[in-house]
Amino acid sequence: MKIHFAITVTALLLVSQITLAAADKKIKATTPEVQTAKWAVKWWMPRHEQKLADLKKLDKVDLLMVGDSITHSWENKKAKPTWDKYYAKRNPFNIGFSGDRTEQVIWRLQNGAVEGISPKLAIVMIGTNNAGHRKEASKETAAGVAAILKEMRKRLPKTKILLLAIFPRGKDNDDVLRKLNQGTNKIIAKLADNKHIFFLDINKKFLAEDGKLPKEIMPDLLHPNGKGYGIWAEAMEPTVKKLMGED
Repeated sequence: MKIHFAITVTALLLVSQITLAAADKKIKATTPEVQTAKWAVKWWMPRHEQKLADLKKLDKVDLLMVGDSITHSWENKKAKPTWDKYYAKRNPFNIGFSGDRTEQVIWRLQNGAVEGISPKLAIVMIGTNNAGHRKEASKETAAGVAAILKEMRKRLPKTKILLLAIFPRGKDNDDVLRKLNQGTNKIIAKLADNKHIFFLDINKKFLAEDGKLPKEIMPDLLHPNGKGYGIWAEAMEPTVKKLMGED
C-alpha cells in the first residue's frame, strides 16, 4: 500500500530545501540519536523501554503528546489537575522526554514509540532544547521538526498532527534563545497543510503586552507551572476538540 503525503507546495519546497541542505552538511537536528546528556542517561532509555511496554498494554490511544520536558511534565503533580480535566478521558499517551531535541524524538519514533497505534490526534512541540543546548540556527531546528513530521506521517498516516509553536522563553523579546525559537516558528508554520498537519501559535497567551514572560506563569522563564499548564490547555482546547472530531 502506498502512503501519499498531502502537503502544501510551500511545505514541499521547504522539505526539498532541507533535503538539499542535509546533503551538503550533516545536520545534528535531523540525525537520529539517543539522549547522551549525563543528567539524563540513567533514566532516558528506561523511560523509553517503559513507554514501549505501556503501549502494548493499552487498548487504544486517541491523543498522543510528543515533545521534551514541557510535554514530559504533563505527568507531574503541578499539571495533573489540568491533565485530568482536559485529557484523562481521551485515551492519552504522553511521550514527552525531558532534555530531548529533535534528533532524540526522531530516534524514538524510529524505535517503536508509536508502533501499533493510530491516534486521532498527535500534539507536537519540540525544538527549544535545540536552541538552548547549542544555540542551533532556526533553519536547522526547523529541519529537525520537518523530519519528525515526516516520520509521523509515515508511521501514523491516519493521525492528524497539531504542531505547536515552540513556547516563548527568556525574559523578553531580546532574549537570544527566544529569538531562535521565533525564527524556527516562522519556518515550521509553513509545514502545515491544514489537512493532516495543523499549526497553532498560542504564545501570546503566556506573555504580557510588552512581550515579557511572567514568572507567575513560567518561574524559570522556560517551563510552565500549574497556572501555565492551565493556560496552555484552555488556549488549545477549541482546536483539539475540532481535530479530534468532538465538535
